[in-house]
Amino acid sequence: MKQAVHFGAGNIGRGFIGALFSQSNYHVTFVDIAEKIINQLNTDGGYNVITAAEHPETLAVQNVSGLNNLTQEQAVIKAIKEATYITTAIGPNVLPRIAPLIAKGLAERVKASDENVYIIACENQISATDLLKGYIFDALDEETKAHMINKVFFFNSAVDRIVPIQHDQGSLDVLVESYYEWVVEAPEDIPFVEGMTIVPDLAPFIERKLFTVNTGHAVIAYFGYLKGKETIDQTLRDSDIYEQVQQTLQETGNYLIERYDLDKEEHKAYITKIIERFKNPHLNDSVKRVGRAPIRKLGPQDRLIRPALEAKKAGLSYTYLAKAIAAALLFDPQEDKEAMKLQANIQEYGIEYVLKEISGLEASNDLTKEIIAQYNALKS
Repeated sequence: MKQAVHFGAGNIGRGFIGALFSQSNYHVTFVDIAEKIINQLNTDGGYNVITAAEHPETLAVQNVSGLNNLTQEQAVIKAIKEATYITTAIGPNVLPRIAPLIAKGLAERVKASDENVYIIACENQISATDLLKGYIFDALDEETKAHMINKVFFFNSAVDRIVPIQHDQGSLDVLVESYYEWVVEAPEDIPFVEGMTIVPDLAPFIERKLFTVNTGHAVIAYFGYLKGKETIDQTLRDSDIYEQVQQTLQETGNYLIERYDLDKEEHKAYITKIIERFKNPHLNDSVKRVGRAPIRKLGPQDRLIRPALEAKKAGLSYTYLAKAIAAALLFDPQEDKEAMKLQANIQEYGIEYVLKEISGLEASNDLTKEIIAQYNALKS
């Protein structure tokens, strides 16, 4: 049986990427530090993926196992030596931490085998695989890098599937939305994986997804939080927030249409489809889950700042994006460490400093001025 190694045994890893590999007759080795999940994977050897719908469907995922990268380094290296695919779904911030171990596995692999291996980071970040490749190469000597040519291939990807907080913590089963998209920039002749769409140029797909799905999701979460809403679908019933979401996605859409020459009506239909996905009450998706880690989400290349900067650069409207950024700066649930750190920094240093440090925005930038005006308006 073909082998896939997937870093990240969380809900997205199990409910999306790992499930597709299993459907494609791969044995999936999940690598994670969550000891309980790893042990359960090895004990049960499978789990169910259930769609959040009026009439749920259940997919039985089999041929899976787990390894703890903190305590089973040699076993992970062995798995990497035998894998056709190495994938991740761990969060962009964790990529530098797993890269040295992947590098060790690849170094041993290329000495012993000429078989191809394909590496894909399935993260909500532009060019995440390129970032991972850089971290891996930092841990390798020049001779090993030379041995990797025409053996180790790195492909960027865009992933899209809503996986809400799971309420049965004792189970490996995962509740997911029915819709998913996994787009990979790669040659057509790479080994088949069910549900993977191969494209020659990923940029339009990843930016369309990031600046529609992720931006829209964040806007709903941050405005929903400010109004005391619990879930995403509940938040969208608020007509003012619904209007804010639509207007924000019109701004990101105007940039995307101009940048990639997208069909205006097709993109409008795409926005409508995305908002309809967010309305799914069966997901019961928490506003706090979607809004969590605001420092990362306010990064210069992420879902709010990047499209606002690009819209400004293109001479397009960015008022609603600025208002959404302001709402993100007010996100302060006590249980979210990043949110608490963000609030502490705002309290101590002020908004201008935070926007410079976190988002790369200069005080003189018109976008900065608009965000501060919107922040003060929302706070009052």
